[in-house]
Amino acid sequence: MTGRQTTPSTGQEEGAAASARPQTLMLSFLGLYVLEHGSAVYSGSVIDVFARVGVSEDAVRSTLTRMVKRDLLARHRRGRKMYFGLTARSAEVLRDGHDRVWGAGAVNRDWDGTWTLVGFSLPEAWRSQRHDLRSRLVWAGFGPLQNGLWIAPGHLDVPAVVAGLGLEDHLNVLRGHAAEPTEAAQLLHRAFDTAGIAERYRAFLGQWDRPDPLPSAPDDLARQLLLHTDWLQLVRSDPRLPAEHLPEDWPAIRAEHVFRTLSAQYDAPAKQLADAVLDTIPAEPTAGRD
Repeated sequence: MTGRQTTPSTGQEEGAAASARPQTLMLSFLGLYVLEHGSAVYSGSVIDVFARVGVSEDAVRSTLTRMVKRDLLARHRRGRKMYFGLTARSAEVLRDGHDRVWGAGAVNRDWDGTWTLVGFSLPEAWRSQRHDLRSRLVWAGFGPLQNGLWIAPGHLDVPAVVAGLGLEDHLNVLRGHAAEPTEAAQLLHRAFDTAGIAERYRAFLGQWDRPDPLPSAPDDLARQLLLHTDWLQLVRSDPRLPAEHLPEDWPAIRAEHVFRTLSAQYDAPAKQLADAVLDTIPAEPTAGRD
């Protein structure tokens, strides 16, 4: 394994790393280098990689510990070394993220005018359940139309979205179309912060749509990790709105092209560096904790 990189003191990669929580960076890292390999990775290797994007050793160790407690990672001890592999839960989360990144376009060009509606009313004391439900709805592409009523364009599988929350008896799920005097475009702009979504894509373009993105990053492994993390944060908050109700210059279209182009550019050199840096062992995703 190569020696640890020093934390960059200046440069664009610091801003990119600072904008993402360590767990978001970790999920990107696991999706890139663990998910499809059936492996567990040595904690020291993870520290080496994260040092390249300005994340401290303490922050990495704290993140690994928290993710174990949340059943997102499993520990595997080999001698004096501690390796971390995926659990069934984290593998599912990462595959869903992979599908969102690679399987769907930045805008919805096939919308048939149908909306999926979810209404809910939870006891005031159920703050945690309410937070979890809203997080699931946002990730699935829903937006809040009014108090207790969320909508999303298209036919969404709500049972899959809320699986495991135990809230089915508190939900009302409907599908329908806008009717006069309400127009689909009005619903879209009431339920979704289109200006905010566009601004986030423009910020992404400001960071990455340039001849030499992140010139002070130490290598393409760091750039790849930051690129994927930035993009994952975007798609997590983007409901893939219908193209017919968006401006022709909607920045998500350009941003997606930039992401895919740079991802392909960084892929080979980043993998070569990762092969040299990462210390891994075979591990099953469902392996138990030590």
